[in-house]
Amino acid sequence: MIYLYATVAGLSDVVAGWLALRGKTAKIESRYIIGFAAGVLIAVSFLDILPEVNIKEDALILALGFVSFYVLEKVMMIHACGESECETHHIGPVAVVGMALDNFVDGAGIAVGYLIDPVLGLSITAAVVLHEVPQGITSALIMQHAQWSRPRIVAALSLAGLLYPLGAVLAGFIPGPFHEKVLAFIAGDFIYIGASDLLPEAHRKFNWKVIVSVVGGMAFMGVLRLFAPHV
Repeated sequence: MIYLYATVAGLSDVVAGWLALRGKTAKIESRYIIGFAAGVLIAVSFLDILPEVNIKEDALILALGFVSFYVLEKVMMIHACGESECETHHIGPVAVVGMALDNFVDGAGIAVGYLIDPVLGLSITAAVVLHEVPQGITSALIMQHAQWSRPRIVAALSLAGLLYPLGAVLAGFIPGPFHEKVLAFIAGDFIYIGASDLLPEAHRKFNWKVIVSVVGGMAFMGVLRLFAPHV
């Protein structure tokens, strides 16, 4: 199941980018997808991951996860955009590496979460997938704007997607006592992406539907937590 979850996460990035290249996402209001994804990430962080972490011991790791992905995003210049185009159109091999590193960490988070509690692994997977949909669309459109060929774009997204299963595999070598620290790092990652990256993009203009989307994302994870143990 761990590798299935990681593979689904990787495919979500590729499929979202492929649909964007074919113009299938042009009529979708991406700000609502981004808002929903933000709600999911925030809910998973506070309701699923942090209860499994010793905040007093792992506060520094939590902060490190937040700061690491802040720096990674700003240096690599990749983020999900709520408009049809991003303000920044530069993308190169370094940016693809940035996507891959993000995906590698998330893949490890899926595996560690599942080893602690299968429901936690499912929750992290849901958060990752819903975050990757707008990011995959954005990445594909930026590459297309930078005049990358379609095969090159698909290859870059596929390479980044493969890092999910690889992260999940290597997470199996992480000793059990360090699992909580990995979760703390993932929580910092999710809180940054959800609150500092996705929410500002979704709220470039005031829109009640975006607020509903964010709350809906949080409610979705609450419903998933109720029904997942019975599936």
